[in-house]
Amino acid sequence: MITSTINYSDLANHLKGEIHTGELMRRLYSTDASEYQEMPAAVAFPEAENDIPALIRFAHENGLSLIPRTAGTSLAGQVVGSGLVVDLSRMHSILKIEPDTRRVYVQPGVVRNELNQALSEHKMLFGPETSTANRAMIGGMVGNNSCGSNSVVYGSTREHLVSCRGFLSDGSQVVFKALTADEFLDKCSGNTLEANIYQTCRDLLGNEINRKTITERFPKASIPRRNTGYALDILMDAQVFDQTSDKPFNLCRLIAGSEGTLFLGVEFELDCNPLPPPHSALLCAHFESVLESLHAVSLALADNPAAVELIDRNILEATKRNREQLQNRFFVEGDPGAILVIDIRRETEAEVNQVLEQLISNLKLTKLGYAFPILRGTDQGKVWELRRAGQGLMSNIPGDEKPREVVEDTAVDVADLPAYIGEFDELMRNKHGIDCVYYAHAGSGELHTRPMFNLKTPDGLKKFRSVAEDIAALVRKYQGSLSGEHGDGRLRGEFIPLMVGEECYSLMRQIKQAFDPNNLFNPGKIIDSPPMDSQLRYGPDKPYPEYETIFDFSDTEGFLHAAEQCNGSGDCRKGQQAGGVMCPSYMATKNEKDTTRARANILRQTITEGPQNAREAFGNRDAKEVLDLCLSCKGCKSECPSNVDMAKLKAEFMQHYYDIHGAPRRAKMIAKYVSSQKFARLAPWAWNFLFGNNTIRQSINFLVGFHPDRTIPLLPKQTLKTWFKKHTPHPNAGKLGEVWLFNDEFTNYGDVSVGIKTVELLEQLGYQVDLAPIEESGRTWLSKGFVREAQHIINANTETLYGKVTKAKPMVGIEPSAILTMRDEAIDLARGELKMHAKKTAKHCWTFEEFITLEHDEGRINTEKFTDEERTVRLHGHCFQKALVGLKPSLSTLCLPTNYSVVLIPSGCCGMAGSFGYEHEHYKVSMQIGELALFPAVRAASENDLIAAAGTSCRHQIHDGVQRTALHPAEILHAALK
Repeated sequence: MITSTINYSDLANHLKGEIHTGELMRRLYSTDASEYQEMPAAVAFPEAENDIPALIRFAHENGLSLIPRTAGTSLAGQVVGSGLVVDLSRMHSILKIEPDTRRVYVQPGVVRNELNQALSEHKMLFGPETSTANRAMIGGMVGNNSCGSNSVVYGSTREHLVSCRGFLSDGSQVVFKALTADEFLDKCSGNTLEANIYQTCRDLLGNEINRKTITERFPKASIPRRNTGYALDILMDAQVFDQTSDKPFNLCRLIAGSEGTLFLGVEFELDCNPLPPPHSALLCAHFESVLESLHAVSLALADNPAAVELIDRNILEATKRNREQLQNRFFVEGDPGAILVIDIRRETEAEVNQVLEQLISNLKLTKLGYAFPILRGTDQGKVWELRRAGQGLMSNIPGDEKPREVVEDTAVDVADLPAYIGEFDELMRNKHGIDCVYYAHAGSGELHTRPMFNLKTPDGLKKFRSVAEDIAALVRKYQGSLSGEHGDGRLRGEFIPLMVGEECYSLMRQIKQAFDPNNLFNPGKIIDSPPMDSQLRYGPDKPYPEYETIFDFSDTEGFLHAAEQCNGSGDCRKGQQAGGVMCPSYMATKNEKDTTRARANILRQTITEGPQNAREAFGNRDAKEVLDLCLSCKGCKSECPSNVDMAKLKAEFMQHYYDIHGAPRRAKMIAKYVSSQKFARLAPWAWNFLFGNNTIRQSINFLVGFHPDRTIPLLPKQTLKTWFKKHTPHPNAGKLGEVWLFNDEFTNYGDVSVGIKTVELLEQLGYQVDLAPIEESGRTWLSKGFVREAQHIINANTETLYGKVTKAKPMVGIEPSAILTMRDEAIDLARGELKMHAKKTAKHCWTFEEFITLEHDEGRINTEKFTDEERTVRLHGHCFQKALVGLKPSLSTLCLPTNYSVVLIPSGCCGMAGSFGYEHEHYKVSMQIGELALFPAVRAASENDLIAAAGTSCRHQIHDGVQRTALHPAEILHAALK
C-alpha cells in the first residue's frame, strides 16, 4: 500500500480522534503478539462513535480495508495487515451498569480487569479471564471469543454477549440482539444490508442439508472451546431453525469470534456473574510427566473446580530466569514434569477442605502424582501470576530457537486429551525432532502447545508449515477445534477448509459476503487467508546483524536478541490498577508508542530492516523518538515475563546515537552532575541565592531546558564527606561489626542530612562506619546514555572495592539507584576477570533496608532499640528496589519500631526518574505518572503520617507534586531510636 497516493487530510478534519500516516506509527502497528508483521497503510484512533462511519466511508472511497484493534495481544495475526488499523482503545467508557439484571454496557476499549473493579462494587463480575486480562479489552475479547483459565465455570465471551451495537460495512448502524421468531422474520424483510444478512442466515441455516453437514463436519459439540471459522453450528441452534430449541436467534453468537471481519462494534451489552464463592484453595498436584497429569484431569473435573490448569517443566525452568516468577515458584517440590493447578471454591472453608481431601485421596489411590501442596490466601495469586506469565516466560529462552505460536490453540474433548497429546508429542519428537512446551487449560480440553523453531533458517521455516499441516490433520482426526480461544486469524485461516470441509467453508464464505460484500473488514482473516508462512516477523531472507556493544549482552546472545525477547504479549500495556512499575509512561499516556513493546519492536525493526551498518541501525531518529519516554525504571527487567531490559537497551542505543549525531548540551550537563556540584561548592551561597529565588530559578530552568515549575535543591552547608571527617563516632560504633557506607554523589552533595542520620543510626546500633573509597556511582552518566564514561567510572569502582567489600565488611547504600548499580550495571559493563570481581563484590553490596533486615534476621538488631510510639508510615518504593530487590526489606525495616504501621502506597514509578521529570518536554508526563497513584495517596495521608521514600528523586517528586516532605527510611529509624 503506497500511502502517498491517498489524501488523509479530509479524513482528519472529520475525525474527533486522530489519523497517523507516518512510517513510525505504521511500524509500531505492523505487528501484534503473533509471528506476523506487515506494514499498514495508516493508523486511526477514533474517539467518538461518529468517527467509525467516517472511517468506513473513507475506506470505501480509497480502496482501503479496516483492521479493528484494541490491545494488540492477538496471537494469530488478527490485527496485522496492509489496511488502515483502527485502534479502538480510546473508546473506553463503561456506559451503564445494571445490578438488578446483572448487565453492563461497555465500549470496546474497556480493559477486562478494570471492568471487574467497577463491577465488584455491585458484587458481580465479567467471568471470562484471559491470561492478558490486565490489558485485554472487551472489543478484542469479543473478536476472539476469549475464555481463559476459568472457562470451566464461566464459558467464553460468546456466552456473555447479550447484544452489540455498531456499524456494518456500508456504514449503517445496527444492533444485534436476541430475536423472537416474528422479530427474525421482520429483520429478513427489506433491501438493506442488514436485511440481506438475516436473509442469508435464514437461507443457509434453515436448509436441512446444510444443518446436517455442519453437525457432521464442525468440531464436536462436547468441546466447549471451539472457534474454528464462524460459529454456524451455534448460530443454527436457534428456535427459528429448530422447533425443539428454546434459544432465540442472536447474531451476537456469530459476532463473538468473528475477529472483526463482519462488523465494527462500539457498544457491547454483557451478562455478568455473581462473585465467586468466598472460600478457595489451590491444589498444585505434581506429576512426573505431562501425560500422567492429563490422566488426572477427569478426576479433578468430577469435583467441579473453578479451573484446572497445567504448567509443564519447560515453563517451570523458565521461571528461574525471571526474578518475579522465581519468587512465585516457591510451591514447587522437586523437578516435576507437570503441575496441575486445581482451583476449588466453595461457600465454606470446611467444604473446600472436604473436596481437597477427597481429591488427593483419589489421586493417590489411582497412583497419579507425587506431591500435593495446597495453597491458600495471597499465595494463590502468586501461582496464577506464574501461570499467566507462561507465554512471555518462554520468550526469555536465549537464542533463535523459541516456542512459536503455530499450533498453540488446539482443543479436543477432555476425554480425548491424553490420547491426542500422546500422538501430538510423538509427532513432534519422532517426525520433526522438536521439543514442545505444554501449558494452560487442561480442564477445558485445550493445552497451549508450543513447538520450538528457529524461523531464521530455511529448515525452521519449513518445519513451521509442516508442523501446522500435521497438527491440523491430527486435530481433524479427533474432530477437535484448531482454535480454542486465540482465533484463526492469518495463522489458522488457511486450514479451515480442511477442518470443516469445503461445503461448510463455502457457507462461511457466503456469510462473509453477506456482511461485507466489498471485503472491507479485516480481510485475509478466517476467509481467504494468505499462506500461514507468509508475512512472518522472522525469516531466513532477513538480516540479523549483531554489533559490538559496550554492555555485555552475552546472556541474550547480543543486542538484537535482547530486543527480540519481546514477543508482543503486551504485559507493558497494563494499567496502574494492575500494580507494578511497568510501564509508567504508558500508564500515563495510554499510547502504544510509549510501551516497552513498542520500544523493543522499533529497535528490532531498525536493526533487521535495511541498515547495512551500525551507523544506520543506531542512528535512527524514529527509534530515538520511541525511546524518549522510557524512564529507565527497570520495571520491565523483572515484570516483563520475557525479561526485556529496556533500560539497558536504551542506554546502549543512546551512546551509539550520540556517537553518530552528537550529544545535546543538556544531557552532558546532567551527566556531569558531580563536576557541577564540586564547582557549586566553591560558592554555595551563590547557588542558593539563584535557585532560592523563584523568578531567577524559572529563568535558569528555561535556559537549560528544565520546566519552570521544577524546584532545584539548595546546597547544604557542607558535604557528607566533610562532616564525616569532623564527626566523633558514637561509643557503640564497632560493637557489632563494621560497614562501608557508599557516600554516593546524590547523598554527598544533596541529601547530606540523610547521610548524617544514616551514619549516626548505624553507629548507635553498633556498627563502625567508614565511607567507601569511591565517590560516584556513574548513574547520571548511565541515565543520559553516556555508557562509555559510566563504564570507566563503574569499572574503576569495581577495581577499588574488590577485596575491600566483603561479607565481614559489606557496603551499604543510601540511594537505591547508586548502590544497585553495583549489583546490575557493574556486572554488565565488566569483562573477563573484572566481571568475576564485580559479581563477588555485588554479593556484599546492600541497600540500607536490606542490610538492616539481614542484621535483624541474624538477631543483631532488635525492636527494643526503637520507640513503642504508634505511627503510620506510608511507603513509596523506588523503581530499582521493586525491580531488583523487592520491597520486603523496606517493609521489614520500617516495622522495627513495634507500633509502627507500614502501609505500602500502590504506586509504580514516581515519575521523576532522575532528570526525566525536570526536563521541559517530559514534565507533563512526569506529573501524570505521579498522579496515577503516588500523589493521591500522599494527599490522602494524615498530617501525622510519615511518608517514606528511599529515592532522592522520589522525595523530590513528592515535594514538587504534593508539597509534602518524604523521609528516607534511615531518617525514620533515626528518629525512632530510644
